[in-house]
Amino acid sequence: MTDRQMHAERAQIQQRLETLDAERKSLEERLVALERSPRATAPVHVARASGVTSTSSAAEKIALFRGLFAGRPDVFPLRWENAAKGRSGYAPACANEWVRGVCGKPQVKCGECPNQAFIAVSDDIIGRHLRGTDDAHGGTAFVAGVYPLLPDDTCWFLAADFDGESWAADAPSRRKSAGGLLRPAAHRASRSYERMNARYWP
Repeated sequence: MTDRQMHAERAQIQQRLETLDAERKSLEERLVALERSPRATAPVHVARASGVTSTSSAAEKIALFRGLFAGRPDVFPLRWENAAKGRSGYAPACANEWVRGVCGKPQVKCGECPNQAFIAVSDDIIGRHLRGTDDAHGGTAFVAGVYPLLPDDTCWFLAADFDGESWAADAPSRRKSAGGLLRPAAHRASRSYERMNARYWP
């Protein structure tokens, strides 16, 4: 191959790469627009996933979970703990979190940060949440939350907290009083309830 042929081929490859880069950028922008659409992740009706059991595949379990707890697709909160100060809470999952010179925490709130790079909800994120560990980061604890309120001020699910010894009876009666609007319903023990019962059920 002559120098002229090599130069021509290099130029051709470079032009092709630029075309592919432009196409990739266009597709990524479209994907982000679709993911931010309020109806982008319409939940699967629970009735369709009623056959999911403990022996079902991970994909089926993830689909069921996403159907039950569908919220904003473009961002989710991640639980953090500060054992030294005995504090915990949730903050938006961000690819720039604690990046030196980019992240302004704790002086700048995540909602006001000009360098937001919020992480979208994905099957991988839900899988980590269901396993409770982040295998990509040494098996650290991983608890994801959800922002139920969509940009158009609608939501896919309602969460209600029932306390006290009568919670098991209160939950279905409250559902009945809603006139059939809360269908289907799923009951889930809270973190504090599980902690309390762990003392009695090792």
